[in-house]
Amino acid sequence: MLAEAVRAATESRPEARVTTELIEGSPARTLRDQTGEATELVIGSRGLGGFAGALLGSKVLHVAGHAPGAVVVVRADADKPYGEIVVGVDDSAEGETVLAYAFEQARLRGCVLRAVHAWRPPGPGLVPEFPYEVEKVHRFHQHMVRDRLAAWPEKFPEVEVVEDVQSAHPVQALTDASTRADLVVVGSRGRGAVGSVVLGSVSRGVLHHAHCPVAVIRS
Repeated sequence: MLAEAVRAATESRPEARVTTELIEGSPARTLRDQTGEATELVIGSRGLGGFAGALLGSKVLHVAGHAPGAVVVVRADADKPYGEIVVGVDDSAEGETVLAYAFEQARLRGCVLRAVHAWRPPGPGLVPEFPYEVEKVHRFHQHMVRDRLAAWPEKFPEVEVVEDVQSAHPVQALTDASTRADLVVVGSRGRGAVGSVVLGSVSRGVLHHAHCPVAVIRS
């Protein structure tokens, strides 16, 4: 299996230096332990041994939620390039780390960066009475996204940025954007009632439903 992995890697990138290591132990724990000095950990959403089974098994979710740095989960059918990176933007403390990774990926790949922010409207009975109030809320979120992105074009002038602010559930907005993306970048922690869990509801939902590779970033 390792020899086949080396062959596939060198065929894809002959200039890359590839090393292998055979380790006994729990796949999830072993991979997590290997990430201490790594830039990224890349795993498949389906695979052999410890990763066989569900569309996105508990071991993959465990690695994505606990490994430090960036964990990239790749789907087997994600092989068509679109030239676009999608990043989820919010007002969380880890947002800068997520944006830094997304901008760097867009630069390295020569891709457009689509910054997606989805805000959920109030529930039934709480919707503002006048349409202009909804528009006012929408403008507030647009300004927030613009403020979060303001410093990055100077650091990455070669990256074209598209601001995409929607009134929708964040998982749905990011999943829809993933149909035309090479990578979706999200943070690892949730917000509100799920803020205390290791892998938040948005990142978990995107991992389950995205149509392209997903990078989960822990700050």
